[in-house]
Amino acid sequence: MSDPARAPLRVSVIVPAWNDHVSLARLLPALVRLKGLHEVIVADASPHSAMAESARTVGAIYLAARQPNRGAQMNLAAENATGDVLIFHHADSILTAAHVAAVKRALQEPETIGGAFYRKFDGRHPRLRWLEVPGRFFTRHGGSFFGDQSIFVRRETFRAVGGFAPIPLMEDMEFSRRLRRAGRVAVLDPPVESSARRHASRGAWRTSLQNGLFIVLYKCGLSPRHLHRWYYRDRLPTLDESGPFEAGDRRNEPALEANPWFRSGQGAAVTVSFALLLVTLPSALLTVTAKREPSSARVAGGIK
Repeated sequence: MSDPARAPLRVSVIVPAWNDHVSLARLLPALVRLKGLHEVIVADASPHSAMAESARTVGAIYLAARQPNRGAQMNLAAENATGDVLIFHHADSILTAAHVAAVKRALQEPETIGGAFYRKFDGRHPRLRWLEVPGRFFTRHGGSFFGDQSIFVRRETFRAVGGFAPIPLMEDMEFSRRLRRAGRVAVLDPPVESSARRHASRGAWRTSLQNGLFIVLYKCGLSPRHLHRWYYRDRLPTLDESGPFEAGDRRNEPALEANPWFRSGQGAAVTVSFALLLVTLPSALLTVTAKREPSSARVAGGIK
C-alpha cells in the first residue's frame, strides 16, 4: 500500500480575473501545458463572457463570478477545485514549471501547510531593486504574503482556516495572517515575476508609495471597499454597487465608521499626511538623485 504522505500531489492553479483579457490570453496557453499541474481554474468577474470560450478552448476551467471581489472569486474557484494543493496566481504574473516543482517539494514535508514565493522586481524602476533584499527578509520573518507572490496552501488547510475573507482588496494580507497562525509555512524560490504595467503607467515611486499607503490605511481600519474603489478607480464604471458583497461580505471588513481611531480624526490626519508624502516624496527623491548623477547616468537609469 502506498504512503498517502508520499502520493503525488495534484496541484490546482486558481486565477482571479476582472477585465484581464489581454493578460489571460498570454498566460493561459502556457499555464495549462505546465508539467505537474492538475487543473487551471479562472474565476472571472468581467461583465461580458468573451474570455469564457478562450479559456475553455485552451483547457482551463472557467467560472463566472457575479462581482469583482477577489476574495469571493478565489473562494468560488477553491470550492470547485479537485487538487490537493491550491495556488492562487495573478493573471499578470509568470508561473513556471520550476515554481510548481518547488511547491511540491516543499509540501513533501507533512508539517508544511502552505506558503508563497519571493517576489522579483524586474522591469520596474531600476532604483527600486534594492527593495528585493528587505522584501525577502520581511517575508521570511513573518511578513504578509501578497497576491502577486502566488500564495499556495493545502486544500484541507484552506478549508480549515475558512478560506479568504470575501473582501474586494487586502484579502491576501488577511489570509496570510491566518495561514501563518495555522502552521508552518514556506517561502520559496525561484521568485515570481509580476507585471510592471502599473509602475510603468503611473510611475515606479508613486506606485510603490501608494501601495504602502494602502497597507497602512488597511491596518488602521479603512474598509477594503473604500480601498478597492480608490485602487481600481479607472475600472469602477463597470462595477455594480448593488452586488452581492454589499451586505453579507461587509461583516468581514473593518468598517471605517466602526473604528474609533478614525472617528477621532486621527485617521483623516494620517490620510492627508500620507497623501502629501505620496505626491511630494517621488519628486524630491528624483531631484536629489539627479543632482548626484551625471547626465548620462540619468538618461540610462530613468523610468522605462
